[in-house]
Amino acid sequence: MMQLSATEQQLMQHLWKLEKAFMKDLLEAYPDPKPANTTVATLLKRMIDKKFVAYKEYGNSREYYPLVKKTDYFSRHVNGLIKNFFNNSASQFASFFTTETNLTEAELKELQKIIDRQLQKKKA
Repeated sequence: MMQLSATEQQLMQHLWKLEKAFMKDLLEAYPDPKPANTTVATLLKRMIDKKFVAYKEYGNSREYYPLVKKTDYFSRHVNGLIKNFFNNSASQFASFFTTETNLTEAELKELQKIIDRQLQKKKA
C-alpha cells in the first residue's frame, strides 16, 4: 500500500470533503496563503501515479475524484501503526492512546460506549 506524503494527504483531505473537484475548487479549499497552481498540479500528478486519484476530462479541464476511501486509507494507517509500533497488539495501542492523549472523562466514556457496541456486535 502506497503512502501519501503530508502535502498529498492535505490535498486528499480536501478532495475527500469535496468528493469531486476541478483545480480551482481544490485551490479554493486551501486556507491562505494558497499553494501555487503548479504545486497542486504536481501533487495531483503524483497522486494519480500512486492510484489515489483519477479524473474525468471535460474539454481541457479535468475533474478529479478520489479512488481511495478516507476510511480505508486511515484504517490501513492505524493497522500499520499497531503492527509497527505496538507489536501488533491492539491493547498496547489502546493503552498508549488512552494514557498519552489526555482524554477527558467524557471522551473515555464515549470510547467505552464504542467498545461496548462492538462487543455486542461480535456476540450477535
